[in-house]
Amino acid sequence: MSILSFGQEQDTTSIKLDEIIIAENRIQLPYAEQSRSISLLDRKLLNTAPVISVADALRFAGGVDVRTRGVHGIQSDIGIRGGTFDQTLILLNGIKMSDPQTGHHSMNIPLDLVNVERVEVLKGPGARTFGQNAFSGAVNIVSARPKKSYLKIGAQAGDFALWGARASGAIVSDNQSHFAALSYDQSDGYKYNTDYTLFNGFYNGQFDLQKGVISVLAGYTDRAFGANGFYASPEFTDQFETIQTGLGAISYKTNFNRVSLETRAYYRQNDDEYIFVRSDPSIYQNNHLNQTIGIEANSVISFDKAYTGIGIDLNNVTLESNNLGSRQRFVATMFLEHRMEFFDRRFNLTPGIQLNQYSDFGFNLLPGLDMGYTLSDQVVLISSLGYTYRVPTFTDLYYTDPVNVGNPDLRPEYAMNYELGIKTRRTTFFGAEISLFYRDGYDMIDWTRASDQDPWQPVNVLNLDMAGVDSRFSFDFTSLTGNPTSLVNDLQIAYTFIEATAKAPETGLSRYALENLRHQLRAGLNLNYGARIKHNISYGYYDRVNLEDYAIVDSRIRYQGDRLAIFADLTNIFDVRYQETNLVVMPGRWFKLGVDWQLF
Repeated sequence: MSILSFGQEQDTTSIKLDEIIIAENRIQLPYAEQSRSISLLDRKLLNTAPVISVADALRFAGGVDVRTRGVHGIQSDIGIRGGTFDQTLILLNGIKMSDPQTGHHSMNIPLDLVNVERVEVLKGPGARTFGQNAFSGAVNIVSARPKKSYLKIGAQAGDFALWGARASGAIVSDNQSHFAALSYDQSDGYKYNTDYTLFNGFYNGQFDLQKGVISVLAGYTDRAFGANGFYASPEFTDQFETIQTGLGAISYKTNFNRVSLETRAYYRQNDDEYIFVRSDPSIYQNNHLNQTIGIEANSVISFDKAYTGIGIDLNNVTLESNNLGSRQRFVATMFLEHRMEFFDRRFNLTPGIQLNQYSDFGFNLLPGLDMGYTLSDQVVLISSLGYTYRVPTFTDLYYTDPVNVGNPDLRPEYAMNYELGIKTRRTTFFGAEISLFYRDGYDMIDWTRASDQDPWQPVNVLNLDMAGVDSRFSFDFTSLTGNPTSLVNDLQIAYTFIEATAKAPETGLSRYALENLRHQLRAGLNLNYGARIKHNISYGYYDRVNLEDYAIVDSRIRYQGDRLAIFADLTNIFDVRYQETNLVVMPGRWFKLGVDWQLF
């Protein structure tokens, strides 16, 4: 688990991270007791790093591949350890954001970064824990949990007519709390037809009852953006897209004796309109509306040296589309896992299994196993193995246009995953984790074509293996000086290497599966200019198998007062020309300035 916390203030961040409870839906353990690779992006990192969206922040988690088309979180695809965006499950407070139409919509998060408490990144198979979309990993975004009433407003501005405003607040009493946030951002774009507008609205309420807690969540995001070269070919410069995503959930949590129980009903709707020529929608356009409605129940039974987690999730998905037609899918999933601890809690073993039934793909059984062994107070061995799979999206199966042809005969993709690692915890100066991983995938789905003149079509590649190493190293210099405001605060380094091997007949050009990062290096240095001014300098080097490698340097200087915070960002300082996909050239140097003021 990578401790990538680039912003330390008065206390030791590693200790705080060790105490954080990872917000899974069943067995919930402190960060330090997890036997899997987990990266935590905490509030201090989100404050000090030069980022203004969750997608931007995910670049700071080693092994995570952020492929951006629309900047600042407008449209981003998240891959983990060589996986595609369709193989990564995105959650908001444990609620699945997966989209049956396409994984391009999974990051339609109705919450701006200022109001995110932390981001949890599970690297490796998560199907046993979260469900089938967590093929190569999962990202759980946790909203702010206020402990007292407050009101905060903020604004930002920058190059390319970037500006935005936001407000958030909370009302907290003895037996209930209410948190709400609104934000609006827009830019004229860094080149022709890359302008965007983005509105987010979010509410989370909690009501303490005599025997339990009721939580209510609601969110809505409305985004419109010029999609210059986003899809199919860089020559299509006039594309345009609007997306509205709504999310709602109500849950009840209670405890009795040694049993905890949480039930939840949830609803997600995504409305997507795509226009090929922005000035003339009549030439070609697509309209998609999908809805997911579900219920789930999760329970944990505690024993003296063991925990049993049981869960069930039932959801129904519908899609209405002028291109994909009318589609429906019902999914029933059951989870079972049991954590055991031996030898004075030095060794833990967690076998588990997921069983599910898809109305269109039948029955699946996905077993997994996590193991951990404590060598000393600071050194832990971790290992895991797990079977995982993903069913095709409706776009994979049915989408058709002049340059894309779906494949209704696609089969689900499967993989067996293995990991072995060693990590440190609760260290004062030096922290590290090194993990070796291997994913043996078969019937893998990728959009391919034989030449530039042929349409893209998804196929089941016979076999695709991903092998690599994921590592991080941290140095806390303030622990050496004993002064939390010494000039050099901390240094963080994360390196990931992936070797992908396609054991299949020649597939020609690959759109997604064979675009993985071969080498990824992230480094972040934090400096203190007194007690209130922090300076982050971050470096990223990326070597993708099908594109030119590149290196990016970003910086943020942040002032933190009692109620006032001001930041100044300069991203892509050296104005490097680069691409994260094979279609879109990303922006050059970009200056941003922001302020947040807590009124009370």
